[in-house]
Amino acid sequence: MTDRTHDPALRSWVESANQPGCDFPIQNLPFATFRHLSGTHVGVAIGDRVLDVTEALKIPSMRGLMAMPKPARIELRREIQDLLVKHIAGIDACMLPMAETEFLLPCEIGDYSDFYASIHHATNVGSMFRPDNPLLPNYKWLPVGYHGRASSIVVSGTAVRRPWGQTAEHPEGPPSFAPARRLDYELEVGAFLGPGNAAGEPIPPAQAGDHLFGVCLLNDWSARDIQTWEYQPLGPFLAKSFATSISPWVVTMEALEPFRAAPEPRPPSDPQPLPYLRTEADGAYDITLEVWLRSARMAEPIQVSRSRFASLYWTLSQMVAHHASNGCPLRPGDLIGSGTVSGPEKENRGCLLEATWRGAEPLELPTGEFRKFLEDGDEVTLRGWCEAPGYRRIGLGECRGKVLPATPET
Repeated sequence: MTDRTHDPALRSWVESANQPGCDFPIQNLPFATFRHLSGTHVGVAIGDRVLDVTEALKIPSMRGLMAMPKPARIELRREIQDLLVKHIAGIDACMLPMAETEFLLPCEIGDYSDFYASIHHATNVGSMFRPDNPLLPNYKWLPVGYHGRASSIVVSGTAVRRPWGQTAEHPEGPPSFAPARRLDYELEVGAFLGPGNAAGEPIPPAQAGDHLFGVCLLNDWSARDIQTWEYQPLGPFLAKSFATSISPWVVTMEALEPFRAAPEPRPPSDPQPLPYLRTEADGAYDITLEVWLRSARMAEPIQVSRSRFASLYWTLSQMVAHHASNGCPLRPGDLIGSGTVSGPEKENRGCLLEATWRGAEPLELPTGEFRKFLEDGDEVTLRGWCEAPGYRRIGLGECRGKVLPATPET
């Protein structure tokens, strides 16, 4: 539900926040963790500045914020907004230039699970390997997912080294151990969770949305050749666990309220979700997502895809309800990924595996270079924002990572 914090007429005394196209106007107020002096602090983005809410409001950690019940989060949002509208005495001392701030991961991430919620992505990938049956029977019945590796999640700007692994030219083998040759990005949205549930107690579908704290951009780097050899029968392992990049800013679900959208209607032939997955009818969010690519020879990046988060087959609330349906305890600071966000058209494909159709249709760059998959020195940047009539545009910032060569063989 929208409230006074979403009023498009609101202006901040931080003038950069009032500029058209600004990612961080006063209607947004995303959180991040940053290094300050000898410790870490929690900050809120406003224009090109960061409000140190650890100093201003004595908020010690992001995990504590994520554990708060939704009504308390709403009140905190109003309190922070008032500080940035009324220019309260002494608040200037709590402001830092964003460009001079060192951002860290939003919090220590306890667990990370990645889903496969885009039916367009699942159909495209399935068509490459199973042309006659691209979607497996379970896809339209549950949000397919797997448990990822929290220890290799890194903040935007961290370089990613090409991984080593077993790959095979033929399905039957034999494999060799070498640096991945088919390195890829995946355009995703991540969601931080809280407050969570006790072990053995599922989250009721009507309450699933209350356990979502906020969203970020997420790039789940993937070594496609390693994945092809290793994923049967248990799924991805080393092909995914070497690195996952996320943006530093967590845009709260409260900030996203004006951008709720009805999920794309299911065909009449598709099954309706089982009762435990019947969450909020409007649980989708209209977020525009882009991928930009720059090679080592390029001065500026080029846009290689644009897609809509609202096109997913399964919503974030349904992912939460399914994740906890067996009694799995979800905790504040846990992270879930949406899976690659793709759409129905070629320009909507959220990874190179789809965009180049497994390398058969290489992407041509302005320098005359071609890309089937990522090369050393390539830099991938994800961007996202929300727009709706009658509301201020808000952004998710960016998630950026550059590919480094593999380490020498030992």
